[in-house]
Amino acid sequence: MIAFVSGPVAALAPDAAVVEVGGVGIAVQCTPNTLSTLRMGQPAKLATSLVVREDSLTLYGFVDDDERGTFELLQTASGVGPRLAQAMLAVHTPDALRRAVATGDEKALTAVPGIGKKGAQKLLLEFKDRLGEPLGTSVGIGAPVSTGWRDQLHAALIGLGYATREADEAVSAVAPQAEAAEGTPQVGQLLRAALQTLNRAR
Repeated sequence: MIAFVSGPVAALAPDAAVVEVGGVGIAVQCTPNTLSTLRMGQPAKLATSLVVREDSLTLYGFVDDDERGTFELLQTASGVGPRLAQAMLAVHTPDALRRAVATGDEKALTAVPGIGKKGAQKLLLEFKDRLGEPLGTSVGIGAPVSTGWRDQLHAALIGLGYATREADEAVSAVAPQAEAAEGTPQVGQLLRAALQTLNRAR
C-alpha cells in the first residue's frame, strides 16, 4: 500500500493532482478542499489510499491521515464505493460527518450528490457506531476558512492554471454565494462553484 506521496506538484486539474516522486508523476484523485491547499511547483505531501479494481489502480489523496481514515471507513458501508466516499468528503470534513452521524442529521448526508433520503437513513444506521465522536468544534460543510476567502479561492484557481482575469471573474461570480452563506464561507464549496462557472464560460 502507498501510504503517502511527497514531492513537487507537477500538474493540477479540477479533480486530481500529479505529484512528482523520484522522477515519476503520480496521479492522485483529490477533493476540492485538498486541491485548494496545493500549488503548482510547490512541495506537497498527501496521505493516500490505493483502490484496486480488476481494470484499474486509483490513488486517492488527502490533506491528512484523519481524512484518509474516514475515506476508508466510509467504504465499509454497503453501497459506498471510493467515488461516493470521496464525494462525501468533498462536501463534509471528517468531523462534520461524525457530527452528522452523531446527531442523526439526515439533511447533511442528502447534501452529498448521489445520496437520497433513504440512502441517508441507511448510512446513518450503518455508521452509528463506526465513525466515532467529533474531534473538534468546526461547524458546517467543508473545511472552514477563517478569513480572506477571496484570496484563498483566487490562489487556488491560479494554482489550477487559470489566468488571473478568469480567476477574478470566477471569484466575483461566487461572491453572492459566499456572502449569503451562514457563518464563514467554505473554500471547498466555493472552488467547486467557481470551476462550474469557468467551465460554462469556456
